[in-house]
Amino acid sequence: MVIRMAENFDQTPNANRVHIGFFGKRNAGKSSIVNAVTGQELSIVSDVKGTTTDPVSKAMELLPVGPVMIIDTPGIDDEGAVGEQRVRRAKKILNKTDVAVLIVDSTAGMDQSENELIKLFKEKAIPYIVVYNKSDLKSREKLSENEIAVSAKYGTNLFELKEKIAFLAKKEESEKRIIGDLLNRGDKVVLVTPIDGSAPKGRMILPQMQTIRDILDSNAMCIVTQTEELSSALAALKEPPKMVVTDSQAFYRVKDIVPEDVPLTSFSILFARRKGILKAAVKGAAMLERLSDGDTVLISEGCTHHRQCEDIGTVKLPNWIQKHTGKTLSFQFTSGGGFPEDLSSYALVVHCGGCMLNDREVLYRLKCAQDQNVGFTNYGTLIAYMNGILKRSVAPFPDIDADWI
Repeated sequence: MVIRMAENFDQTPNANRVHIGFFGKRNAGKSSIVNAVTGQELSIVSDVKGTTTDPVSKAMELLPVGPVMIIDTPGIDDEGAVGEQRVRRAKKILNKTDVAVLIVDSTAGMDQSENELIKLFKEKAIPYIVVYNKSDLKSREKLSENEIAVSAKYGTNLFELKEKIAFLAKKEESEKRIIGDLLNRGDKVVLVTPIDGSAPKGRMILPQMQTIRDILDSNAMCIVTQTEELSSALAALKEPPKMVVTDSQAFYRVKDIVPEDVPLTSFSILFARRKGILKAAVKGAAMLERLSDGDTVLISEGCTHHRQCEDIGTVKLPNWIQKHTGKTLSFQFTSGGGFPEDLSSYALVVHCGGCMLNDREVLYRLKCAQDQNVGFTNYGTLIAYMNGILKRSVAPFPDIDADWI
């Protein structure tokens, strides 16, 4: 097995990478193991406790798995007020960890903090490996299947460790499709991709590109057009397309152009399905009718970008929600990795499509809302609901019961 740095041409989004988190106490040799596994000086190694003060992430390629994200975390036994913050940051990484690697100092053995971490792995259903480092100083016997003894100093059993990581990562690698599982060879899909002031110059946004690739991987064909040319594109086809997928912001125009007998959905709804949150998002959209004057809605995006005057998250959605409900509401916004664990002050969470977040992190955010009885939906699902076409927009997906909408 080979681990190598991703080449410049490898533009795999971080959301599509298996996230492998390395955890352990200070001076257990965690950073040394990370460097040995990655084959480079990714993390600073020192005899001084607490050298790693913040999570360090690096996108790489782990063969035969493919693209992965390696994350080195601060020691889980850090002390003091600042140390406690570091521990919280380390544990927060679990919310997006697909495979966990726990590094234990063989000479010290496992203590309560490490056992508590294993308990968290199990609670969050994260597959994990326990790595006993410094085995050159003290050997370990009777290891279980998910344990291994290594020496970062002498390179002992590092190949075997990589094989174990690859095995678990391969199992975690998602086989879920965006749209390809709904298509047959030769099917035609029309993609409506408006180009406006918020569109990135000279390129398409990530959900559009990933959907195009998934269609091509299915040996189907895609016709990409803007809203103004949609009628002409449909008329040019000898037969109706298998499906029309639109940017959610164009739903209000596209719904009147696409014939009722042609399946219609949005990129955001496709990604809600891909991330495993569509059923919850459909139910969460109906929570819009329960909002009252003075309620606060959290609008959360998984990426960070320059806000423009007609930004979908901070401008358009709040306006549409207020108009639909007729209520006086407050709105708060988060982006990137920021997401509050305490959602008790919110009546509803509206999330983006999550194309920049891996599945586990999106599901964690959903679970936070569910545990606190807060409604959770996403952009495309809510926009379809407000346009009165949510039932039509989820009809292509046989696992979604939309009869009650």
